[in-house]
Amino acid sequence: MNISDFHGSATALSVESNGRAMTGATTHGVGRSTPLRVDAQRNLEHVLRAAREVFGELGYGAPMEDVARRARVGVGTVYRRFPSKDVLVRRIAEEETTRLTEQARTALGQEEEPWQALSRFLRTSVASGAGRLLPPQVLRVGGAAEEAAEEAEEEAEEARVPYQRQAAEAAGAPGLRVVGGARGAADGEPSDDAGAGALLEVVGRLVHRAREAGELRADVTVADVLLVIATAAPALPDPAQQAAASTRLLDILLEGLRSRTV
Repeated sequence: MNISDFHGSATALSVESNGRAMTGATTHGVGRSTPLRVDAQRNLEHVLRAAREVFGELGYGAPMEDVARRARVGVGTVYRRFPSKDVLVRRIAEEETTRLTEQARTALGQEEEPWQALSRFLRTSVASGAGRLLPPQVLRVGGAAEEAAEEAEEEAEEARVPYQRQAAEAAGAPGLRVVGGARGAADGEPSDDAGAGALLEVVGRLVHRAREAGELRADVTVADVLLVIATAAPALPDPAQQAAASTRLLDILLEGLRSRTV
């Protein structure tokens, strides 16, 4: 036993003798614990990156073994970090939902023209590839989301509160719901959470503004806009072909969203 190992063992025994709980303690010395933490963090990053790639290419139904192979770690390493596939899926879905929400808020706060704000959000989201990891249940939006978005928009106009601040304050507005969210655990899909509600709320604002300006078709819903993001993000083996295909497809879809009177 080297000096650092003895030091770690002695520390652990001292904690036990004082009757204190040992939460997260290690019996390894300083010289050995730091590299282990670095390795663990690196493995976590590899697993998350691999999960985004695999789920983006094959969908959330892809097995954990595929994620482990892509990350070049054993499947046991993946399960040590994420005790079930559902936990990993939720982590990836929540990260992508947060990213989409921030992109929508940025477009809402920085673009004065309603159509430009909606168009910017769609182009940014499609370019980031977030649509391939969009939680499936957010595409099944109930009518309550549309109504809540319109009510929030009217309140914002009356109070003359900037859209960006109002969006942040109303992120948890009642009435926003995701249809089918409770089926997530059974179907292997991400479950409903507050992040999905925030995304629906801010995208609802973008939709409402563009519709009120007469630039968006009256029958276009929040679900339609999110469906565009998912549809315009094909997974092609060649990055250049994928970018070109996404841009072309999005141009066509945007033209379909616009009001024919514009």
